[in-house]
Amino acid sequence: MAEKFCVTITHCRTDGDKATLGFVVANAAQGSEKETMIFLSCDGVYCAVKGEAEKIDEGTPFAPLKELVTKFVNAGGKIWVCTPCLKKRGLTEDDLVEGATPAGGAALVEWLASGSPSVAY
Repeated sequence: MAEKFCVTITHCRTDGDKATLGFVVANAAQGSEKETMIFLSCDGVYCAVKGEAEKIDEGTPFAPLKELVTKFVNAGGKIWVCTPCLKKRGLTEDDLVEGATPAGGAALVEWLASGSPSVAY
């Protein structure tokens, strides 16, 4: 069984439900003692932009996105944010929440090449 897990999220402002569900699954993987990484691309980069996660609350039974992000980071989960996607939106590493790191496609490929399963939202 794989010891790593990857969740890719391409939505935040455009579909808070997909962003929320992605972080729910990532927290479940991290809680199952999988080394878990979230890769944010396209609109999904906003999940890691300061002040943006606070705007997403899909309601019961889900926790607000901000709580899910904080829980994931505090549990040791990794958040990688697509560098070109940040640049396209005029964002920099300084705009990101603590625990989020810019990363390119090569880093994602390397993670997946290790045998990590992946789901996408």
